[in-house]
Amino acid sequence: MKVIPYQEKYKKNFIQFNTEWIEEHFGHLEKEDLNTFNHIEESLHNGAMIYFAIENGNVLATCMAKPLGNDGTWELCKLGSNKHLPHKGAGSAVFEASMKWAIQHKAKRLFILSNSKLKAALHIYEKYGFHKVELEDYEYVRGDIAFEYIVP
Repeated sequence: MKVIPYQEKYKKNFIQFNTEWIEEHFGHLEKEDLNTFNHIEESLHNGAMIYFAIENGNVLATCMAKPLGNDGTWELCKLGSNKHLPHKGAGSAVFEASMKWAIQHKAKRLFILSNSKLKAALHIYEKYGFHKVELEDYEYVRGDIAFEYIVP
């Protein structure tokens, strides 16, 4: 398995994996999801990066890091995987690559919105040193938990 930065030919995998996962767990995409999917190139132009874990030409997992404003806060989002193939640690690999991208691009704080029933994802966040934070607004209807990592 290798982890690679965004390539246009894998854009459909990024959208497909995340769409399938969101619909399977929560029934429907939200406005914020569609905004992300419809503005991928704009996000990349503004500093974001999407990573893919690839093995034998197949995409196993994907994750995005994108800046939120100019205060050094970055969001790690759209961690998704191929439900038809074994993941083999691919989720952790793309998550770590996304973290490194954000930190290399001057992130001071990494931020994640999630849902408390997603135990595998929560395990990855905690494994990489993220801590739970309370928010007044979780932005997504499905969001009920948030995490942050303060870059040392």
